[in-house]
Amino acid sequence: MKIGSHVSMSAPKYVLGAVEEALSYNANALMLYTGAPQNTKRKPMNQLKIKEALELMEENGIEKSSIIVHAPYIINLANCFKTETFELGVDFLKQEIERVKELEATILVLHPGSHVKAGEEKGLEKIVEGLNLAMENIGDVQIAIETMAGKGSEIGYDFHHIRYLIDHVKYSDHIKVCMDTCHLHDAGFDLTDFDAILDSFDEIVGLDRLVCMHINDSKNVRGARKDRHANIGFGEIGFDVLNQIVHNNRVKDVVKILETPFVNGHAPYKYEIEMFRKSTFDPTLVEKLENL
Repeated sequence: MKIGSHVSMSAPKYVLGAVEEALSYNANALMLYTGAPQNTKRKPMNQLKIKEALELMEENGIEKSSIIVHAPYIINLANCFKTETFELGVDFLKQEIERVKELEATILVLHPGSHVKAGEEKGLEKIVEGLNLAMENIGDVQIAIETMAGKGSEIGYDFHHIRYLIDHVKYSDHIKVCMDTCHLHDAGFDLTDFDAILDSFDEIVGLDRLVCMHINDSKNVRGARKDRHANIGFGEIGFDVLNQIVHNNRVKDVVKILETPFVNGHAPYKYEIEMFRKSTFDPTLVEKLENL
């Protein structure tokens, strides 16, 4: 099982430090941002200790395909009203694609965006326009559209939205998918029958396009459309359901990334990964983390 978590990337070790953090969780996969997700400030990639990080990964059996890069939240290609927001998103996505190449990764997870009350059809058309502009020099990079909870005017809570993008972008072979369990649950999907979800996804999108999964519990009831992550086993989805998902044979080769909340300033990932590897829930986990 390829499983890891979101890890930080900060001075002075940058990507090397991110890999070291992943190894401290006994992970064999990781997800990072190439800079702060809320702004456009970026360090040049040649300062981020990439060579040392890749060497450490190789020494510890972490494949390059298990590095997931997440695009910053400020990219909103679905914005139909503010030209400057759309153009910033296109330009920034172009830059992120180049940074993924320099990292020698291939998967860039992207939130499809919010149509800001322009309507889903116009929002989808705008995303297609933005992707066509941003992906002109895509190379080997795959854009993994993340499934969303449907909060506000978010696009991506319905598999048909992703199918629309695949059918209309110029570089459709490079459009992949990242499933988020919290988002699926909050969008109304019944995760207790994950095989039925995979059947639907395969029919509409194609299971071969699923390259990444975010494994999160949810603080919300199913269909709430709120997107609030909970620690594994401490939310409305529950450990047993999530454990069955991560061990589902149909997604055994898909990289799985935890994005659950820190507890009292402590990362839960080492313990949550261990629970999945052992298929055993620890009901005292949050209490343990709170007392560290």
